[in-house]
Amino acid sequence: MKLIERKNSILTGKDNLENLVTLKKFPVFLGCTDQDIKEDIFADMVWKIDPETGIIQLTELIPLEIIYQSQHVDGIGNTWESYYENFASFITEHKHSNVLEIGGGQGRLAEKVISKGKNIKWTIVEPNPTYNGEYKIKLISSFFDDNFKTDEKFDTIVFSQVLEHSYDPQIFLKKIFSILSVGGKLIFAYPNIELWVRRKYTNSVNFEHTVMLTDFHLDYMLTKNGFNIIEKVQYLDHSIYYVVEKSENIKIIIPKNKYLEYKEIFMSFISSYYHIVEEINRRIRTTDSPIYLFGAHIFTQYLLSFGLNRSKIISILDNSKLKQGKRLYGTDLFVESPEVLREQESPIVILKAGIYNEEIKKDVIENINPTVIFWE
Repeated sequence: MKLIERKNSILTGKDNLENLVTLKKFPVFLGCTDQDIKEDIFADMVWKIDPETGIIQLTELIPLEIIYQSQHVDGIGNTWESYYENFASFITEHKHSNVLEIGGGQGRLAEKVISKGKNIKWTIVEPNPTYNGEYKIKLISSFFDDNFKTDEKFDTIVFSQVLEHSYDPQIFLKKIFSILSVGGKLIFAYPNIELWVRRKYTNSVNFEHTVMLTDFHLDYMLTKNGFNIIEKVQYLDHSIYYVVEKSENIKIIIPKNKYLEYKEIFMSFISSYYHIVEEINRRIRTTDSPIYLFGAHIFTQYLLSFGLNRSKIISILDNSKLKQGKRLYGTDLFVESPEVLREQESPIVILKAGIYNEEIKKDVIENINPTVIFWE
């Protein structure tokens, strides 16, 4: 596997990045697999910081066809359902007739928006589409990159949780700019990455979220690439919603240097996981109770990569039927339904699933087994 090098700052383009940390031999795919474990690929996660702006980024990237080799996120649970419903309502507050959605392969957002509004033409571009629902939604099986071509005239482009996956957000925004007419709108939701890093959520930065791109720097990128910010709304601790408009009259928002602040919170995020894993390992040594991990995703891969003792761990629990019965890539652990906890007395579940912790605990305790002990 040949890595993609990104040596220059995505914000300034300068080759002046400063080393922060290298996480050795991390799994290159964040999902589950049926393949033999010998086929799994690992790579170093090399994090650096731009001293002029404070933007933090990976400098060695995984080829897209490897990291997105199959669909591995289905956004199940109350947290995601509430988010989709809220973001769909936000989108319908704005008029549009012909919409291009980038990365909406499951069709959930499209269905919700169309059900709320009439006569909306909707096209999804997605490399791994899984949508096969009732609505007449056009699907284009493709990455949205500089090679993407369309003859259609879209008055609105929409995406949810996509920009953080772009290897060059500025090229991504330029491509959107080239498709929209003047006055066309871009409506999108972007994770609150700064808050997630501060709270030590591992789904904030990884091989898919390759930049600690906060809204502070994103405001600059948007205006620099021809978009006026019309509306910006924070949704709980989850995301930030944007409505921006392609314009010929732009006032560029110049960001301040966040170098010291962002370096401190990022390194605190990294160092905390050594302490978290050390404490969990201490607990593992002193118990004979059955132990499970929750979350067949980046949450578990981070813990194992930081040295979690897996010798007493039975399996990984996950509500996603997409993952159950498969092996989490980069590990020898298989995925089961949380239902396996039902008949056990005081089983232990290691839970480091960020904003989803409370939802997971509530579901397990109320619907499966109230004796479960969570290690958070």
